[in-house]
Amino acid sequence: MNLSWMAWTTPTAIFFICIFMALAVMTIWAIKAPQAPRLGILRIETTPGDRLFLSLLGSAFISLAYLAAFGAPIFGALIVCFFYSLCVFRWV
Repeated sequence: MNLSWMAWTTPTAIFFICIFMALAVMTIWAIKAPQAPRLGILRIETTPGDRLFLSLLGSAFISLAYLAAFGAPIFGALIVCFFYSLCVFRWV
């Protein structure tokens, strides 16, 4: 299988490994300590998996907007995404 068109660089590999690890940790957490859905500020029931999805999706848009506004490198977007994810897990 030829994957040369995908630009598998070290940062890309680290990114996908981190996402896989987050999914693995969330799965183990859900098996060990199941949690009931809760109502947050969006007034919809969310589970920790839902909040992880919302934080990843929002972080993608934050990163794209930062890239469009300021260009590379996007370390500033990483900081914004971290605090966004904390807020999602706390209040959504």
